[in-house]
Amino acid sequence: MKFLLAVASLIDWLNDRLGVFAKWAVTLACVISAGNAFIRYGLDISSNAWLEIQWYLFGACVMLGAPQVLRLNEHVRVDIFYGKLSSHRRVWIDLLGLIFFLMPAMAVLLHHSWPLFLSMYRSGEMSSNAGGLIRWPAMLLLPLGFILMMLQGLSEIIKRMGWLTHSYEMDIHYERPLQ
Repeated sequence: MKFLLAVASLIDWLNDRLGVFAKWAVTLACVISAGNAFIRYGLDISSNAWLEIQWYLFGACVMLGAPQVLRLNEHVRVDIFYGKLSSHRRVWIDLLGLIFFLMPAMAVLLHHSWPLFLSMYRSGEMSSNAGGLIRWPAMLLLPLGFILMMLQGLSEIIKRMGWLTHSYEMDIHYERPLQ
């Protein structure tokens, strides 16, 4: 279990670093958006590349930030009964959800997004907008994000198994969101 927990720690470290990148990507997207609006409406100059780079950065924010959200247990969940359950039962629900829902869903999404990325990369597909950017870097974010979610899912599975076997202490405090 020590080796598995070390792997989980490494995955957490990786997604922590990419979470910081995602945070900066959304900040940079906002700055570019404001600058683009000023240039477009204030100076009457425009470029579709600036608009598209905002989309790429937002994609990076979502796809690289989602594993961090899972790691911090801040993801959206349907809470009808979950908040009223014991810690032990919540950990079991999390574990089963990770194994039977998250991991298969990410595997299917990865399976479908990888060929799209390869196709765009091989063809050098460009945006149809004048002055637009190449598309494969944005498409690469999809399979990369799904791989990172699967890795973080694996980390969460390991940590919950460690908690259930008393090999790992984790904060399982759950605060029901305000309705």
